Order: sequence, then structure tokens, then C-alpha cells
Amino acid sequence: MKAKLQKTFTPTPADIKREWFVVDATDQTLGRLASDVANILRGKHKPTYAPHMDGGDFVVIINAEKVAVTGNKAVQKLYYRHSGYPGGLSELSFEQMQERYPERIIEGAVRGMIPKNRLGRQILTKLKVYAGSDHPHAAQNPQPLEIGKKVEA
Repeated sequence: MKAKLQKTFTPTPADIKREWFVVDATDQTLGRLASDVANILRGKHKPTYAPHMDGGDFVVIINAEKVAVTGNKAVQKLYYRHSGYPGGLSELSFEQMQERYPERIIEGAVRGMIPKNRLGRQILTKLKVYAGSDHPHAAQNPQPLEIGKKVEA
């Protein structure tokens, strides 16, 4: 007697239910926060996860200027960009970046943990990062989400 084979479930766009979450980045470790957020954006926390589909949820991160790093990374970690002209390399330390562009720190960390293809770019559109505690997504009724441990400073 042959056993009945189970077919692998593949979600369709109609099967995908998106939720909104809000995450407070105050005193969160940057890398741990970014990896947890990347998993939620990809949908890996859902039983309907499929690696070839965007089945993740929206994530709103507030208080990006209060994210923490361990050790001496605040002084030693450098962010580079190049203008495209000779001698056009400029660098900012983590502290300088946190003062000027706190959203870019988290966006860059999460971007590094998402696939580098069309699907990854589509997934990143569901990430919303804000420096302060205010965000314009109250109408979506985002649920608060506790992520990881906070750094004891």
C-alpha cells in the first residue's frame, strides 16, 4: 500500500495577510535589532513563509537616534560614501552618523540582511524608520513588538 504524498504548500498573493508592527529602538543593540526586523520583513516568522515571495509584515522603527552599539564601535565604526569623483571618499563615524542621519544606520543594517535582488528591494519598502517617537502610520494601527534584549549602559 502506497502512502499518500503531501504536497508542499505554496502561498498565493491572496494568502498573504500583512500586519503592521512598531518597534522602539531605544537602547537596542543595532545588529540584533536589524536581524530580528529583517526576519519579520521577510515573513520568516509565519508558517506560510516561502523564500521566493514577499510574505512579510510592515515594520515601523521609532527612536532610531537611541540605538546602541557595544564596545568601541561608537567611535571606531565608520560609514563610507563616494561622490564618484577622484578623491571623493567621505567617511563618518557611528557617533557622527547618529547625530546627522540616525535613520540610515538602521536602514543600512537591515539592508545588509535582506537578499540583494528585486525581491529584497521590494521587501525593504515595508521598513519605515523614524528618528523620534512620532510616526505618520497611526491609521494602520501598528501593534507594539518587543524585540531582543536592551543594552544595560
